[in-house]
Amino acid sequence: MSTTTTTPGGGRDRVSEEVDRALRADVSQLGGLLGRVLREAGGDDLLDDVERLRALAIDAFERGDTGSLEEAERFVEGLPPERAEQVARAFTVYFHLANLAEEHHRVRVLRERGAGHEGPADSIPAALAQLTAEVGAEEARRRLAELRFHPVFTAHPTEARRRAVASSIRRVAERLSELHLSVPGTTAKAEVERRLLEEIDVLWRTSPLRTTRPTPLDEVRTVMNIFDQTLFEVVPRVYRLLDDALAGDGAGAVPVQATPFIRVGSWIAADRDGNPFVTAATTKAAAAIASEHALLGLERAAARIGRALTLDAADTPPDAALLALARRQEAVADELTSRIGKRAPGEPHRRVLLVVAERIAATRTRDADLAYANPEELLADLRTIQASLAAAGANRSANGELQHLIWQVETFGFHLAALEVRQHSKVHRAALADVRASSPGAPAEEMTLEVLDVFRTIAQLQRRYGLEAARRYIVSFTQSAEDIATVYALAEAALGGADEAPVLDVIPLFETFADLDASTEILEAMIALPQVQARLDATGRKLEVMLGYSDSSKDVGPVSATLALNDAQARIAAWAARNDIELTLFHGRGGALGRGGGPANEAVRAQPPGSVQGRFKLTEQGEVIFAHYGDRAIAARHLEQMAAATLLASSPSNEAVNAAAIVEFAPLAAELDRASRARFFELVKAEGFAPWFAQVTPMEEVGLLALGSRPARRGLSVESLEDLRAIPWVFAWTQARINLTGWFGLGSALAAVGDEALLRDAYVRWPLFRSMIDNVQMSLAKTDRRLAERYLGLGDRDDLAALVLDEMELTRDWVLRTSGHDELLAERPVLRRAVHLRSPYVDALSLLQLRALRAVRAEHSVDPADEHHRLLLLAVNGIAAGLQNTG
Repeated sequence: MSTTTTTPGGGRDRVSEEVDRALRADVSQLGGLLGRVLREAGGDDLLDDVERLRALAIDAFERGDTGSLEEAERFVEGLPPERAEQVARAFTVYFHLANLAEEHHRVRVLRERGAGHEGPADSIPAALAQLTAEVGAEEARRRLAELRFHPVFTAHPTEARRRAVASSIRRVAERLSELHLSVPGTTAKAEVERRLLEEIDVLWRTSPLRTTRPTPLDEVRTVMNIFDQTLFEVVPRVYRLLDDALAGDGAGAVPVQATPFIRVGSWIAADRDGNPFVTAATTKAAAAIASEHALLGLERAAARIGRALTLDAADTPPDAALLALARRQEAVADELTSRIGKRAPGEPHRRVLLVVAERIAATRTRDADLAYANPEELLADLRTIQASLAAAGANRSANGELQHLIWQVETFGFHLAALEVRQHSKVHRAALADVRASSPGAPAEEMTLEVLDVFRTIAQLQRRYGLEAARRYIVSFTQSAEDIATVYALAEAALGGADEAPVLDVIPLFETFADLDASTEILEAMIALPQVQARLDATGRKLEVMLGYSDSSKDVGPVSATLALNDAQARIAAWAARNDIELTLFHGRGGALGRGGGPANEAVRAQPPGSVQGRFKLTEQGEVIFAHYGDRAIAARHLEQMAAATLLASSPSNEAVNAAAIVEFAPLAAELDRASRARFFELVKAEGFAPWFAQVTPMEEVGLLALGSRPARRGLSVESLEDLRAIPWVFAWTQARINLTGWFGLGSALAAVGDEALLRDAYVRWPLFRSMIDNVQMSLAKTDRRLAERYLGLGDRDDLAALVLDEMELTRDWVLRTSGHDELLAERPVLRRAVHLRSPYVDALSLLQLRALRAVRAEHSVDPADEHHRLLLLAVNGIAAGLQNTG
């Protein structure tokens, strides 16, 4: 399968050519290997059909005319059903391989950059240097000590990729890495190429279609791969970057100065809002799975480090504390310590650490005689070993791999990721009403019993894994302080009283525009609740507040939502300062631009003054998890960027820029809000909009498909958008190549302002505005008017279709005027080229999806197993892989 194409108009950037040469070589090689697999699997006819559609799609993209696209469309319509599926699968596999090549190229660039003398401007050392220059060394160190970056992993209701496919892609990635390291012309290289071809063949033959929906525990196990393969090893490497910057030439030889600043959370199998498959039992099982992985990782690391700690007592004598620890170990497990002692005579540090590894194993298997009661006990033993090594002069052993293990325990504990339960406020209200209405001993409603069981499970998890394992409880659609009080009342009802109830930090989630507007009034009443006051006293007045990006965007449109969220953050931060509260804002961001996506590190720097304060917490969803954490080098870079951005967001210079912009551009913000919202409402509040939306996007059909464990809707039909989940709302528009949720209304807003000089000035000096414009550029670059017209043509409302297309062109025009560029993504040539290279291949899949949609609608098919739905889902997979974001 060939991969050569050009940007529209044939123009090429020479610098980009040089930068991308290695990448294009990888894509070309992988595409060629895929072509061989297709020929072997389906003969020359299959490869010829794939190549024919590829050539037609490229020609149509480069020409930009309707006639060329119509020719490609006729070719697609003429394919037999089985061949159409094969072609869709071929393009999907191609995108998986292209994504891998890009991932490897990113790693290659990171390595080349790391070999240079100066690190990137958004690195931890650079951030530390800038902060020190602005606030002084002492204050910079204080802020470092309080730094927190807190990603929370969430399952994706529209995750399009099977776990088996993801595993196959990882194996291809491993072979590709081996290929880069092999020597040309050797038998070793030939063997690697053979194995790479074998893995691509497996990927091609692995069905991309799920026969059943994944369960919440399937989703837990999928994300555990990230922990095992990357996160466990990467986290201490990131801490080491910081420590190297702090310690300078003494790094590794002096006690570490970096404190662990990453905390990991998870909603997977704990988020029950709209997901009937998440029960108390699944939450309990999820915690057990995560703990198993955490303890196994710690056990293996301790054993590995212990085996290598072959320091002889003659040169590295143990101190009194280590000898005392060894005696305690003998008292607990004399046979074990004797056996290990025979393997490590004269090596007391090695012997003690190997016993520690066995005790971690006993904790995992729940051997009460040998298990650690909590992570603090383990840390005490590790620090005793570390102090003894340092006292004997073995500073590098004390502060090397052993320190990495200490950091891993401090970050992951025995629970790995803190489970955060989430439930809708309506469910809580109904459950409490049921509890209060039920007579003593009478059975409550089934849903109420399940709600109460969740609190009992949280109490069990806290007893088993510690308080940090599960203390956060998020209330979706918080509309009053009473919604917070209801959670505490239910917890007390479930456990029989306040003294028996689990410790809970109940977090309000403000999602709609109205709730964001009322947030500070709700918070003021919330902190008056006695349970909240008790938690504030216990935590040093720490409080978390969550902001929802998805529903606010669906509620008032992307522009008004962005401005409303920014305003809410500023007001909540000011409220927290007045009340002496250490605030952490929790951002419910998604991968797609319509859900707060885009470059997260840039978004952190654009937050209003006082809203970050060295703490940033956000959701990492679905395919974004694998994009950010699937490769060790990329994961380390992502964590470093986020830490650096979090550190600098509250720097005097950054806060001054944002503060000045908020005041100066307030009138502009008001006009953007007014005009964009009016345009958005003109569309979504039009009579019959909801059923029309279901006609022109694959939303209805995707709802029948086995994608994620959570249903796409909260129960209502598409006669109403009120209870359509925001994620599939975004997903459907993305699949239709319209990306409406990322840009609709912005064109009208910019045109209403009309002052190009003012808009360009705002683009330069207002970080939030610039971030919004740049994200819209990315969103528009992935749209295609000709394909959008075909999707919109599936409906029967020419007026609404015209409204969408007119706004698309208006937005494109005014975004270019505002940025001062002649083309989208002009300042991001690598990304622009990547989008241009991918677009024709995505176009081919869109034509296949349109064919399937027309057939489904014509035959009124609702069978997800029929040939039309199979083709539809194959195209969904491919388009998601090609655009690299779903919802």
